[in-house]
Amino acid sequence: MVIQGLKKFSLLDYPGKMACTVFTAGCNFRCPYCYYKPLVIDTHKNTGIPVEDVYTFLEKYQGILDGVCLTGGEPLIQHGVEEFLRRVKELGYAVKLETNGSFPDKLKRIVSEGLISYVAMDIKNSLESYGKTVGIEGYDVENVKKSAEFLLSNAVPYEFCTTVVLEYHQRSDFESIGKWITKAEQYYLQRFLNSEHVIQKGLHKYNDNIMEQALAIVRKKVPSAKLRGW
Repeated sequence: MVIQGLKKFSLLDYPGKMACTVFTAGCNFRCPYCYYKPLVIDTHKNTGIPVEDVYTFLEKYQGILDGVCLTGGEPLIQHGVEEFLRRVKELGYAVKLETNGSFPDKLKRIVSEGLISYVAMDIKNSLESYGKTVGIEGYDVENVKKSAEFLLSNAVPYEFCTTVVLEYHQRSDFESIGKWITKAEQYYLQRFLNSEHVIQKGLHKYNDNIMEQALAIVRKKVPSAKLRGW
C-alpha cells in the first residue's frame, strides 16, 4: 500500500461524515485534465507515508472522525488495499472509495466483504470518447461498464461524477452518458479546475451557461443529476 498524502480532517470529502482522506500513489489512467499529477506520474518525487503511521492516526482519532475517504491516483491498483480496508474497518470507520471503475472484480469483492460503505466512481466521458479522455487510445471500456452496472444494481451506496472539460466533452457525450447511466441515484457534473499540477496544460472549463445546458441534457435520462461545487 503506497500512500502519498493524508488530509487529516474534511467535512466535504465524505457526504455526511467528518472524515480524513488518504491519497494513494499511481494510476492506470492518464487523464489529460487530472490535477493530481504528483500522485499519478511524479510519484517518485514524493516521500510516502508509512501505512502504520496512518493506522496510528486513525487509532488516535477514533470517536472523533467518522470515516475515511480513500482516493488516489487509483486506490484499487494497490496490492495491499484489501488488507488496509480490513484494518480500517476493524478500527470502526466507514470508508468511501473513489475509483475510476477499471477494476470491477476487486470492487465487487471488497463490497461483498463489507469493506467499503460508499463508492464514488468517475464517469470520464461517453463510452465512445473514453480512450481519448483517459489518455489511452483504444481503451477497452468493458471493465468500466461492468463497474457502472454493478453500482447501478444498488449493491452499495454510490455516486457517479464527471469532470467537464471544454476540449474533451460536447453535447453528444452528455446525451450518451445519460443513456448509459439512466436513473443513477446520484450523478454530478463538476467543472474542470486548472492548476500547476494538471497533466496537460492549456485546457479550459465551460462557462456557467454551458454547464447548465449540459446538466439539462443529462437530466433527461438521469433526473438526479446536479452540478457540484456551485
